[in-house]
Amino acid sequence: MDSGDLKIEWARQYMPVLGTIAERFKKDKPFDGMTIGMALHVEAKTANLVKTLAAGGAKVFITGCNPLSTQDDVAQALDRVDGVTCYAKRGCSVDEYYKAMDAVLDAKPDITIDDGMDLIHRMHTTRRDVLKKIIGGCEETTTGIHRLRAMADEGKLEFPVIAVNDTPMKRFFDNVHGTGESALTAIMATTNNLIAGKWLVVAGFGYCGRGIARKASGLGAKVIVTEVDPRRALEAYMEGYHVMPMTKAAEVGDIFITTTGNKDIIREEHFSLLKDGAILSNAGHFNVEIDGAWLNAHAEKITERDGIHSYLLNGRTIHLLAEGRLVNLAVPKGMGHPIEVMDLSFALQALGTRFIADHHAELGPGVHEVPDSIDREVASIKLASLGLGIDTLSADQQQYMCSWDVGT
Repeated sequence: MDSGDLKIEWARQYMPVLGTIAERFKKDKPFDGMTIGMALHVEAKTANLVKTLAAGGAKVFITGCNPLSTQDDVAQALDRVDGVTCYAKRGCSVDEYYKAMDAVLDAKPDITIDDGMDLIHRMHTTRRDVLKKIIGGCEETTTGIHRLRAMADEGKLEFPVIAVNDTPMKRFFDNVHGTGESALTAIMATTNNLIAGKWLVVAGFGYCGRGIARKASGLGAKVIVTEVDPRRALEAYMEGYHVMPMTKAAEVGDIFITTTGNKDIIREEHFSLLKDGAILSNAGHFNVEIDGAWLNAHAEKITERDGIHSYLLNGRTIHLLAEGRLVNLAVPKGMGHPIEVMDLSFALQALGTRFIADHHAELGPGVHEVPDSIDREVASIKLASLGLGIDTLSADQQQYMCSWDVGT
């Protein structure tokens, strides 16, 4: 095996849920005769999802969903798998990025799987020629769901898409534990800085922000949360974190991690307030949360290390990680979410894709929830793989939970 195959095999050993589903797919061939087009972070866990879909009879064409998140050795290994064609390349230009997406769409997919919605966006704008054959898609991440719902609200989304991101299994494990651990791991591996004792600013207290705050606090950081939602801000305060606006946090923070999915979270008015040596990073999908364009235009770029761009502004040094892109995947040593977490998320993707294949005729254009039965099935397979059991409700308990006429 070369390095890409070794990475894929290593991940496979820790993905028992996806492995169980792959065995089913080998027997059932739910995608026989279908083509699946994908735009995901191309690394070892993703490769195992692709191989699972191919085992189910699909022809799979895949490219990256971020110019810096592809692992080239994994992409090359994946391209050698029967039934799979991979166009992803690390460090591609914007033109190369969309050229690879067009190559995926040239295969005329029946089903799409997206992380960030760039593939679906491409189909609805410059590649409308492929829309007629599409029966549906799946979307992996929060940013993509936001964009899809905006499209659907305007009546612009022309086929059904399953919101894989919005299930309890995805939010509680991928967003909280996956983002929480992988973002901090990537920052520590890239900078070799200590987390303990640092003022660590988390922008946004959604599921991803909560995970980062919790893990950073466990490592000994003094955590500051910035928010625009008063309820989430209060929740962060009640959990023991410092809460303040970014204008105040900018003066205090040593390490910053944005998780909002919105733009201009750290911008011109904040840069001049930062401490000397402040480290800026983003754990949201797109590189819009930190205004790197303003830094490039107004600050002096003094050093460029692997994964770190350092700027001088008003006599203070500011370090921007991964060009403001997704820090847990875009830094050179970024491995993405832990394997066991992605086992659950990609199991949801696999079963969500099968749901589209089986039920697309019943679904109209728009964003659809993952059926609760699929979410529970993934949890049950994971519990079984851990050798854990749970209780079941008796008939009397089930009746009681559905009744209204039993009081004190």
